[in-house]
Amino acid sequence: MRIAVDAMGGDYAPGEIVKGSVDAVIDDGIEVVLVGKEELIRDELKKYDYPNHLLSVVNASETIEMDEHPARAVRRKKDASLVVATRLVKSGEAAAVISAGNTGAQMAAALFELGRLPGVERPGIATVLPSPQGPKVLIDSGANVDAKAEHLVCFAYLGSAFAEGVLGIKEPRVALLNIGAESNKGNDLVVKAFQLLQGTDKLYFKGNIESRDLMAADVDVIVCDGFVGNITLKAVEGIAAVLMAMIKDELSRNPLRLFGAALVKPGLKEIKKKLDYSEYGGAPLLGVGGLSIICHGSSRARAIKNAIRYAHQAAKSNLLELIEQKLKGVIS
Repeated sequence: MRIAVDAMGGDYAPGEIVKGSVDAVIDDGIEVVLVGKEELIRDELKKYDYPNHLLSVVNASETIEMDEHPARAVRRKKDASLVVATRLVKSGEAAAVISAGNTGAQMAAALFELGRLPGVERPGIATVLPSPQGPKVLIDSGANVDAKAEHLVCFAYLGSAFAEGVLGIKEPRVALLNIGAESNKGNDLVVKAFQLLQGTDKLYFKGNIESRDLMAADVDVIVCDGFVGNITLKAVEGIAAVLMAMIKDELSRNPLRLFGAALVKPGLKEIKKKLDYSEYGGAPLLGVGGLSIICHGSSRARAIKNAIRYAHQAAKSNLLELIEQKLKGVIS
């Protein structure tokens, strides 16, 4: 089971991408194929000792830049590393594709090369959020800035299948992200989605939750459109980073606080780990006919390594089959 990695995508490509891939090969024994400009990749690989039989390179002469128009770039650059890596999934030569490059281009490549699963009109990005009760799934976190109520219902099924198959949550509890808990709150999109979700017995729908309850609500899957989801995700990440920096600054103000900081340091490290996006490494684009994992553009080696592990787990759990089973007979 090979994982295809776009070696040219991301702010720190190819160096950090190659390092993360090598770490995944060494630490987890996962077979990886690096896709991109072969000469550059092999120059990076010279820095490491690794089992050669678990890591291969596929040449791709082109790269899609972050500022390029996604669909146009995918159509024109047939030999772009992202497109070639996605094509390996389509042909069955890889179980999943991972990229920290242009997110829009990755979605376009997934749609053009892998297609949609039956019944899915709009795929959604599923991001795992930490919480005191355990991981939660936020979907859609950026694929669709304009959505219909029916799309949100589909996201609920996709997120539920992901929570069950990859996170091991039985009977995932689903909620809509809204400005109030009442069924008549929110815009037309959310009100209609509430009515549709309330009318199904195929999901454990818990109703609406507000953004202040995002991390504490007793639910497993949080559904919204991609515009709201992306703003929510970036706000959570930004606030978490600032809070950790503030705590560090306050604990180092004087010797007495430094002494106390030594006592709480292990706990703070655990909290930081739970809030760190690199812990999962990436977010799957759910609803396409293959596994496509989207990583932060600023991903370092650790995030890439964890994304490879994440993709491998998703493939082993037969996530695509589970999603198709979940959608069967309920989405038309």
